[in-house]
Amino acid sequence: MYRLASVDASGRIRDRGIVRALAWEPGARLEIRERAGVIVVRRDPGGVFALTGQGHLLLPAPVRHWCGLKAGDRALLTADPVADLLVVYPPTALDAMVAQAQRAVLRVDDA
Repeated sequence: MYRLASVDASGRIRDRGIVRALAWEPGARLEIRERAGVIVVRRDPGGVFALTGQGHLLLPAPVRHWCGLKAGDRALLTADPVADLLVVYPPTALDAMVAQAQRAVLRVDDA
């Protein structure tokens, strides 16, 4: 499942559909890490972070700073229910992926 969602000033992503697709309940404990410019979120009973009581994903300030995610930015959210995993692609990661894909397409067209 894929969704585009905005990040508010407090770091909250209000799209609960992606969280429901993962069957994560409000208050679920989470591990949140930055990997290769994206934010990787996994359910973890010992996790430091948690979904809000309303079931929103809250990205703390240090996590947002890792990837340059600012209030009002739209991010691509991808849910993998089998892996129990949510990946947040900030605009910088999306820009890099699109640029790479475009270069590949242009190389094919030049051949």
